[in-house]
Amino acid sequence: MKTRNKLLSYVDKNMPNLLSDLQKLIHQPSISATNEGIDECAILVSKMLKKSGIESEILSLGKNIAPVVYGEVKSKKNPNKTLLFYNHYDVQPVEPLELWEHSPFSGKIVGNKIFGRGASDDKGELITRIKAVESHLKIHGDVPCNIKFIIEGEEENGSQHIDQYLKKFKKKFSCDAVIWEFGYIDTKNRPIVGLGMKGLLYVELSVKESVRDVHSSFAVIIKNPAWRLIDALKTLRSSDGKILINGWHDDVLPLTKNDLDILKKEPFNSNDFKKEYGVKDFVGGKNNLEAKKALVSGPTCNIAGIDSGYTGDGAKTVLPSKARVKIDFRLVPNMDPKKQATLLRKHLKNNGFNDIEITILNAEAAARISPNESIVKVTCESAKEIFGDYVLNLSNAGTGPMHSFVHALNAPCISIGSSYIFCGMHSPNEFAKIDLLKKTTKCICVLLENFSRSKNKN
Repeated sequence: MKTRNKLLSYVDKNMPNLLSDLQKLIHQPSISATNEGIDECAILVSKMLKKSGIESEILSLGKNIAPVVYGEVKSKKNPNKTLLFYNHYDVQPVEPLELWEHSPFSGKIVGNKIFGRGASDDKGELITRIKAVESHLKIHGDVPCNIKFIIEGEEENGSQHIDQYLKKFKKKFSCDAVIWEFGYIDTKNRPIVGLGMKGLLYVELSVKESVRDVHSSFAVIIKNPAWRLIDALKTLRSSDGKILINGWHDDVLPLTKNDLDILKKEPFNSNDFKKEYGVKDFVGGKNNLEAKKALVSGPTCNIAGIDSGYTGDGAKTVLPSKARVKIDFRLVPNMDPKKQATLLRKHLKNNGFNDIEITILNAEAAARISPNESIVKVTCESAKEIFGDYVLNLSNAGTGPMHSFVHALNAPCISIGSSYIFCGMHSPNEFAKIDLLKKTTKCICVLLENFSRSKNKN
């Protein structure tokens, strides 16, 4: 207990260094959508690992592919157990700029918050893991088990090459368990321990009718591609959210009794949620429990954006020559993105929309581990020690390449982190709470010790 107190005291004393390093990471743009600052940020992260006593190298698959920063510390005390941290150094684009109260890359501290793109997602999360490992090295001169880091630069752009990295460096990345790149903290300051993530099929549908935009008076004789897309979209989903593509739900695994027991215990206040996002009711009029079930196990068909014709100020009487729509389908365990894409193509063809071009932009399967995995117990115990309580979550409603890690490395993945649930992630004025960064760093410190004493499999 005495050494535990020294470890946690070190975290307290070194919070100024943690915040300073996080500011340096935020200062460095790293937008994977445009490739801005990606290589520079990879170098910065690698240097930061080395400064903390973690061996590091930059792995590459070739030109125009974002590098992966790899970190490793071998344990003298327990060289037979390995924990891997998966994080990413890339961030979302910052637009719309006019809505930011501070510069997106300022890392400005105001009270208990540090603002900037990546403050939570995912540079804030990354810094808590680095500093937890550093704390062990400074206090003990060792780590409780072998530690590895995989820090990629394409997560916000679909992790397009992570499968290739996992295949090429599989032996180097081998581990017993993976701590995922993020984790939410709810409004009662309880960490949400996540057992999985939904999958994703992201597509673009496009139609081209004429060689150029024309005068809208020709709408009586020239077909409008925007209307064509609208007609097609109406066949995909009903107003209550049900996906109408034949066979879409065939492979969906129903929630087990154990799943439902966990789900019922998960706190979810529909009124607070509606107030936060300014909505009056949920899709299909879902109640509290139905909303929780949908977030965990409900496939979605979402229109992410539509582009056609004139959308500027004032009026322009134009008939557009082309139209396109971006759609993301969230998938649940047992749904194969390739099979779902085939079902989509077949659906459009059978409904007379052969002229619509389909482009697959991203495809990832869902992942969910058993609550009986030993890493679940370790994580929950560690969270309870530092935070006083925790919430077990069956699956995050978002998507990441968790399925790739679970299957390529044959290791369970679990989410725990520092991101306040309403932190503005992917939005203007993204922030991290400083007190939660501190608590999460301490939680990871404790988790490393608890993991080192646990069994690999139950």
